[in-house]
Amino acid sequence: MTVRLFKSKPKLGLALGSGSARGWSHIGVIRALAEAGIEPDIVCGCSIGSLIGAAYVSGEFDKLEHWVESLKWRDVLGLLDVSFNGGLIKGNKLIEFIGKHFVDQDFTALEKPFACVATDLETGREIWLKEGSVVEAVRASIAIPGLFRPRLRDGRLLVDGGLVNPVPVSLCRALGADLVIAVDLGSDRPGHASPHEGETTAGGWKQKLLNGLGLASSQAEEIQSLPSLLSVLTGSLQIMQVRIARSRLAGEPADVLLTPRLGEVGMMEYHRGAECIAEGRAEVGRMLPALHHALGIAA
Repeated sequence: MTVRLFKSKPKLGLALGSGSARGWSHIGVIRALAEAGIEPDIVCGCSIGSLIGAAYVSGEFDKLEHWVESLKWRDVLGLLDVSFNGGLIKGNKLIEFIGKHFVDQDFTALEKPFACVATDLETGREIWLKEGSVVEAVRASIAIPGLFRPRLRDGRLLVDGGLVNPVPVSLCRALGADLVIAVDLGSDRPGHASPHEGETTAGGWKQKLLNGLGLASSQAEEIQSLPSLLSVLTGSLQIMQVRIARSRLAGEPADVLLTPRLGEVGMMEYHRGAECIAEGRAEVGRMLPALHHALGIAA
């Protein structure tokens, strides 16, 4: 790790990576950094990282943390509106809930510079969202292909930014960050699915999807592939994003890379917020000497 010298106080960027349910660990990371006296000047996020980052810079962080810690898997299922046009989930219920409980703002009203990443589905280009409605930008950034409907914005059909830049270090630097702390959620046992995911979340998803299809119980019982469909889809996306993140981080390294140990948490296990938050805190604790060194803070 190289320590760079700056004539004035360097601007610190925080890049919050994609990772679905594992993204709740970003909350613990931000809390632990603050307790260590480390406050980012610039925040960027991808997918779930965009949601956490937006809550942080808009003054809604406490409310989001309380909501995440109270989530049960049945609550998660209640936010899913089944669709078979563009994705398995419309995303309307989730976005309406976020819009109702967390105040939408324009990017210009945020407490800190913030931006998030999405992907142009037609061209494959990386799109940086930093203007207009924050909630609409987050919705585009979290539109996991095959699960959430793509979002039309400024004439572009946008999906999850994890397809192109899962850990947006480059975006932080483009916004003016001199030093960047990045959080990579996919480094621990990529592709591993929690043994509990099929029992709760995936099982609940199966029923939601079958209900959406309007199948009779006898027909529903014959369909045995839906849980594996979810596992294959989410697992494949996770593996792909891990590979992309490794490639991007090799070419655009962060000054400090945090990698919470979340291999046992399934991508759709949003009800495991408390343990993800705790692991985010723990990772900052493990990396505190490296953080102090990179930022020039006396231990």
